[in-house]
Amino acid sequence: MRLCFYASFAEELILKHQQMKKHESSSSIIREYKSPLAFYTLSLLIPWSLWFLSGYISHLTPYTKYMDWLVGILSFAGLLAPLFIALAFIMPRHQLREDLLDRIFNFSFIKPQYFLVTTFLMLVSILTAQAISLFFGYSAEQFQFRGGYTFSSAIFPVWFMLLAAPLIEELAWHSYGTDCLRSRFNLFTASVIFAVFWAFWHFPLSFIKDYYHSNLVEEGLLYSINFAVSLIPFVIIMNWLYYKTRRNLLLPVVFHISAGFFNEIFATHPMSKVIQTGLLLIFSVFLLITNKAFFFDRYPKSAALYVIE
Repeated sequence: MRLCFYASFAEELILKHQQMKKHESSSSIIREYKSPLAFYTLSLLIPWSLWFLSGYISHLTPYTKYMDWLVGILSFAGLLAPLFIALAFIMPRHQLREDLLDRIFNFSFIKPQYFLVTTFLMLVSILTAQAISLFFGYSAEQFQFRGGYTFSSAIFPVWFMLLAAPLIEELAWHSYGTDCLRSRFNLFTASVIFAVFWAFWHFPLSFIKDYYHSNLVEEGLLYSINFAVSLIPFVIIMNWLYYKTRRNLLLPVVFHISAGFFNEIFATHPMSKVIQTGLLLIFSVFLLITNKAFFFDRYPKSAALYVIE
């Protein structure tokens, strides 16, 4: 009986030691993402150069089919730039290449609650926001399917961009960008810094005729400000999902796609999107309060950053 107890105790100690080794390994790999300034400088300047040029061309008259192709190619090249920059930092280093592959194919830590938040939070939040807007006199027609799109994307179908843009962006931001900030700051600070950067990153898109951000500017200053503010809770929630699932790359991609898709399929009034931002802020504050060490400790004790609860 006593031998069984000691054997069980020894097995538990070995298991805990193995888990600590894994946590230490995860924590150490984060510290290998060392170039936030270079990454974010290049990821801002290159897309900006391409998008400002694209915006200029989009307003030229007469506007020809050749110009439409040029606007589309330049805009898509700007979208791709951060991904290629991330790969340029990752590919020369064997350790980072292995880490990237592991995160792409690592599905074992995706618990049901994280999957449900990833796939349904944006749907629930936009429907709830539309329901709340009814009390302020906005139309119930918002719950109808739009039957079209609120923007164009040059030569690319809108449905393609609703899938491609989140995929390309998150493969850049969460393959290198998020971790290189996390290596320097706690998760909350890293998330806020990235959200501010991301708002500025989108800025030149507001000059490309008929693009989503250009149409947003025409709808009014409030809605443009709302887009920028909404990125803060959006990034906090997305990074919560990312680190809670051992830095799985699939969940940020799906979460980003769901945001664009569900905000586009309904005939949503812009004010409902403002209400949605408020709801996401409430949820993100709840996450911050209930996960203080997770968000605010630089290196949480026992590598709690990676503990799956």
